[in-house]
Amino acid sequence: MMPGSSLDLDLDFVRRQFPSFSHPETGRWAHLGNAGGSYVPSQVIDKVTELFSFHKAQPGWGNAPSKRAAEAIDRSRELMADTFNADSDEIHFGPSTTQNTYVLARALRYGWDEGDEIVVTDQDHEANIGSWRRLAETGIVVKQWSVHPATGLLDITDLEALITNRTRLVAVTHASNVVATINPVRRVADLVHAVGGIVVVDGVSYAPHAPVDVKALDCDVYLYSAYKTFGPHLGMMYTRRSLLESVHHEGHYFNESKLSTRLTPAGPDHVEIGASGGIVDYYEAIHAHHFGPDAGAGGAVDRTGRIAEVFALFATHEQTLMQPLFDFLAARDGVRLVGIGSADHAVRAPTFGFHSEKVTSADVYSALTASEVSCGHGHFYSHRLITALGLEPDDGVVRLSLVHYNTADDVDRALEALDPVL
Repeated sequence: MMPGSSLDLDLDFVRRQFPSFSHPETGRWAHLGNAGGSYVPSQVIDKVTELFSFHKAQPGWGNAPSKRAAEAIDRSRELMADTFNADSDEIHFGPSTTQNTYVLARALRYGWDEGDEIVVTDQDHEANIGSWRRLAETGIVVKQWSVHPATGLLDITDLEALITNRTRLVAVTHASNVVATINPVRRVADLVHAVGGIVVVDGVSYAPHAPVDVKALDCDVYLYSAYKTFGPHLGMMYTRRSLLESVHHEGHYFNESKLSTRLTPAGPDHVEIGASGGIVDYYEAIHAHHFGPDAGAGGAVDRTGRIAEVFALFATHEQTLMQPLFDFLAARDGVRLVGIGSADHAVRAPTFGFHSEKVTSADVYSALTASEVSCGHGHFYSHRLITALGLEPDDGVVRLSLVHYNTADDVDRALEALDPVL
């Protein structure tokens, strides 16, 4: 992740961008369930309201509402591409990451032979492994890169033993939604590309905390959920241009020449796509407030660079929030915190999955919600991971997840609730 910035994040300004914090109901809660969905800033909400109120029309026609709808969609595609350091036609919008990977798996299968191999982990959210595992029914050999059962961590030397000259794809998470440790994506890509395979990276739980540079990662596909990065409930998927040009077309036949529709068989949600650009508008507002308006559009730093500078501010603040929560959980007898034994933002996202030997996760969750700390417990769609850790999936782990708009008071409230029950 990005090193910290010398500037301090103006948390009051940040929180003023989110109507949830001034609402009489949601404002009472310490929202530490961000890995399941973040709050949304006014920049996104205003776009949704505008598009539904004035431009709810089939885009691309000559009437004014239709033109504005098309402009909003094109703008979002351009802006969101800059969050990946990608080109706009390499970005696909879909209903969810699960559906995006389903379409991608179907498209790629056409180019593979029976007996070809793919590698998946048991650390991933099911969205990034379920569709690939199902290809075993079609003659593809599915291998598993397994986690260490005590920590939930992956060892890249285990992956090296699984890769052969028939490896066509490796699917791996950038940072698990439970384990949270950042995996060495570039090292994985180098290994897989050496045998001509492709790498699919689930960045859903990483992207809220750090800038994503698909060129530096050298990944072929990067998965992203807008509703966990302060936007509407959409999935997004970066797909490398060379892969797009060769993959089987899954959209309407008459759109085959359009790269942006090759992996989009269904009609898009025009309003939500058009509103997604509000995520970047929010980042730009944070940048202008901290670095000055002259550093914004037209300044010396391009949009991708400005987003990186904003995330450096976020990282410094998140680091201060992580440490006391990590220290508390690490010091508790009978509490198992999965993932790397560190609260360093450079190696771990600020998500904490833990389990107590003395009390059920359901009871810990109840104590937290009674104190108006929003969180969750269970397997969080990482059912195979929780099973590999030797836990019962329905009770699973308690998960507390922070983002940059959280406060030290939010963490203190969680610690006060956890202290007696643990």
